[in-house]
Amino acid sequence: MNKTRSNNTVADDYLKLVKRFPLRPIRSEVQYKQATEILGDLIGRADDPGLTHGESDYADALGQFVGAYDDLHYPIQDVMKTPLERLKYLIEQSGMNTTQLGELLGSGSGQASLILRGKRELSKANIRKLSEHFHVNASLFL
Repeated sequence: MNKTRSNNTVADDYLKLVKRFPLRPIRSEVQYKQATEILGDLIGRADDPGLTHGESDYADALGQFVGAYDDLHYPIQDVMKTPLERLKYLIEQSGMNTTQLGELLGSGSGQASLILRGKRELSKANIRKLSEHFHVNASLFL
């Protein structure tokens, strides 16, 4: 998608998503599930073909609401405050090693090592793969 579309198109993209799921605090598991499905779809399209500015703004805002719900209801985020700590915890719990992480991400063990040392941030594609592999919400890595 062309990210340089007119302001009307950007606003239309944003409003279309707001109509689908209004941006407000998440108060139930049903809302949480809806929000995470939409956010997962947006994150999945973030790298290819890409998101419009309106879609990106919506994803950022929705991610904040999902993150707030996660903070309140899921203890992994209470114990591990950073995405890197959460990733390391999930890797340890699953018995995964750096080579296996590199294979999962499609980047090799060198890139995986950089990620685990905090020298390289997770891309949206990495986040999508990790959330699918570990069966967790993508917001854990944001």
